[in-house]
Amino acid sequence: MNVDVLVAEIGSTTTVVNAFTDLDTDHPCFWGQGQAPTSVLDGDVRVGLQGAVDDLCKNKGISSIEYGQMLATSSAAGGLKMTVHGLVYDMTAKAAKEAALGAGGIIHYVTSGRLRRTDLKKIREIQPNLILIAGGVDYGERDTALDNAEMIRGMGLKVPVIYAGNVENKEEIKLIFEDSEQELYIVENVYPKIDALNVEPCRKVIQQAFEQHITHAPGMEHVRDMVSGPIIPTPGAVMECTKVLYDCIGDLIVLDVGGATTDLHSVAVESDKVARIMTSPEPKAKRTVEGDLGVFVNRYKVIESIGEEKLREECENELHIDLDKTLETYYAIPKNEDEIKLVERLTREAVFRATERHAGQLRYIYGPSGRSTVAEGKDLTQVKYIVGTGGALTRLPHRVEIMEEIPGENITGMRLFPTDHAKVLVDNDYIMASLGVLSKTNREAAIKLLEKSLDFEFPEKVENEIYKSSIKAMEDVEAEYEAKKKKEEEYAEHIREMEEMGYDMSAYKEEEPIGGANARGPEGSHHDPAKEGIEAGGGLQPGWNREKQEDISKPWNNCNRECDICTHTHCPNNQSRR
Repeated sequence: MNVDVLVAEIGSTTTVVNAFTDLDTDHPCFWGQGQAPTSVLDGDVRVGLQGAVDDLCKNKGISSIEYGQMLATSSAAGGLKMTVHGLVYDMTAKAAKEAALGAGGIIHYVTSGRLRRTDLKKIREIQPNLILIAGGVDYGERDTALDNAEMIRGMGLKVPVIYAGNVENKEEIKLIFEDSEQELYIVENVYPKIDALNVEPCRKVIQQAFEQHITHAPGMEHVRDMVSGPIIPTPGAVMECTKVLYDCIGDLIVLDVGGATTDLHSVAVESDKVARIMTSPEPKAKRTVEGDLGVFVNRYKVIESIGEEKLREECENELHIDLDKTLETYYAIPKNEDEIKLVERLTREAVFRATERHAGQLRYIYGPSGRSTVAEGKDLTQVKYIVGTGGALTRLPHRVEIMEEIPGENITGMRLFPTDHAKVLVDNDYIMASLGVLSKTNREAAIKLLEKSLDFEFPEKVENEIYKSSIKAMEDVEAEYEAKKKKEEEYAEHIREMEEMGYDMSAYKEEEPIGGANARGPEGSHHDPAKEGIEAGGGLQPGWNREKQEDISKPWNNCNRECDICTHTHCPNNQSRR
């Protein structure tokens, strides 16, 4: 059997392969899936990959399979372990952290300010895959990032370094790492100016660096022998898929509840009302990882979040299960009705707490002028779709009901949660991570496969943010032009009415050249008291009424020779004014 692409998801414990066919047609197909234990710890990832391929063949009843291309995501060997070092935690350090999380990194340590000996010890213990250095807005503070770079260089680690700080430091940073064994990547500043985030360039380089250096991880040396396409971190692949989905259906969040962690990805733009009161910027695409919200490895931490006494009461009165007995038999995947009920309750708590930590909130502050409201964190009120992926939210019986309850958790109304208008979608085929990496090479096919997995027909076209912004800008310009035009017409009508009453308005129809000079004097030197209190025609088109202006060397057409009472001051026949 021939398939177009195999996508391998190399996890810490399990390797899954998804097979796709007919990718170049209008009807791409998710053909099948196989899995096997990951063999990274055995020293060769190819064993687990081949085992997953064999399992796929077994599931489809065939002896062998051939594929045109193999792509991969990986969270094996600890995933993409990163440390992040910035200047101010709420500014550059936070921006660098957002860039790393959005790329699929697992943040093990974040520092702000100059690194201390304890920080260097912590970095050495973590043994990160990548180190991200930021600090200082462009053409701002320089020394902290340079000092941190010197200290990281002095540690002698063979770890790639990404610099995403003050643009003025680029040449200095190059000199610092010039003769080191650490590969250096220099990208645009993640925080180029106050209240401005620029995380996408950094995210792309993080994934590029991960792909180049993942083969150095234990057991991953031979991954390139089988994988011909890109390798990106599994969480980064889910974010890539979320971005593709955003282009198709608009603002959304994607929840991935797993055994060890719960990830929440959002791609959404804040509402105009919230944007006006935000205290600091948030990235359009954001990911948070809750390391204490796993429904198997961290199940006891989730129980602690619920409250053990409260959970026991619920198990007795609502779920009708024995908590202790169910916890004793439950292992990784729920196998009976009692275990399913328990895992659903744990999943509900993980979903609510992850959303609560990811979303922003409104807060009151008090000052000399009284109470005012500010917004902090990510605004999810514009979210149109809540998407569930991962084992729990694609396989549990009440997965849709759990996600539908999210808006109702905003009891105080102060949290920036999705509203009741958000529609729930489920990744039924559990292939969003695979489609994220597939979208790098077959974007249109990935979109069609997403439609099938979500069982949802995408709209023909969703206006992107730039297009909508351009339309709004043009509407504003048009409204401004119409208001200006109306004002000019009213001014011209006023002049006409005054002329009909017999007043000489020629002085108010003279064209004002750029700079304020006119025919009667140099720029800035003319002062005409008769014009004070009356608009001088600002913004009028040059020569707007030139055809109506009279030649002052000729007598007025309606001259009645009553010069003593005539108001036409420029009439050559007006003898009384000579």
